Amino acid sequence: MPTIQQLVRKGRESKFRKEKTPALKGAPQRRGVCTRVYTATPKKPNSALRKVARVRLTSG
Repeated sequence: MPTIQQLVRKGRESKFRKEKTPALKGAPQRRGVCTRVYTATPKKPNSALRKVARVRLTSG
């Protein structure tokens, strides 16, 4: 536990927050073009054919 003087001198270091969707650049939606539509199987304990679309984002 730091002393008050240590906090005054140095302060707290804020946690680095990793962005989940950097390609969207903070926008809720972006316009794009489907480059490939396919099905993929999930990792080990789950099983299904997940529908996946690879999208090329366009500025619009």
